[in-house]
Amino acid sequence: MFDQFFASENVIFSAALLLMLLIGAVQALGVVGDVDGAHVGDHDGDAGAAEALLAWAGIGRVPFLMWLVVFLALFGTLGLGFQQLLTALTGGPATSLLAAPVAAVAALPPTGAAARVIARVFPGIETTAIDRDELIGTRATITVGTASPGNPAPAKCTDRHGQPHQIMVEPDSADQRFQTGETILLVKRDGEIFKGFSNGDFYLPRLD
Repeated sequence: MFDQFFASENVIFSAALLLMLLIGAVQALGVVGDVDGAHVGDHDGDAGAAEALLAWAGIGRVPFLMWLVVFLALFGTLGLGFQQLLTALTGGPATSLLAAPVAAVAALPPTGAAARVIARVFPGIETTAIDRDELIGTRATITVGTASPGNPAPAKCTDRHGQPHQIMVEPDSADQRFQTGETILLVKRDGEIFKGFSNGDFYLPRLD
């Protein structure tokens, strides 16, 4: 059995199962956090199709590393099973170049189904990936330099999951400047640049 497990035509499936075990162990020990899911920017036709494909595969329903563990488990198991079945039927396994794509495609539907079940059973488990437009309406603090119209400065804000984001911000009004340490309200996004307004209280004297 170990000979089949480490055979050259099966090594990609064996590696997938070993990687699955490694990720599961690392996650269980809490050594690393989750990785955000893929972000699709503009909502045009292609983006809508991509989002539909990702949703069908279950990506975005649960944390990405959890999805990856499920996919690797199914990919490795289905791949080894396919090779054993082909050997029984034809007397020999397929090459990994043929078997790997077949196993990957075959693993996607059950992975998506498993992700939907996990998301229903454990509704508290959700991905922390967000659309960057969701940051609009939150407050950000200028971290370095001075932001002026046409000259954005780095800022830090926190999303609804409590995850920090480093963004570039400039004033939405031509007569405003944002100084280091000033907190502003994000009101819109132009590409990768956020625009905001200041409350104006940054320059008021503080009573300690």
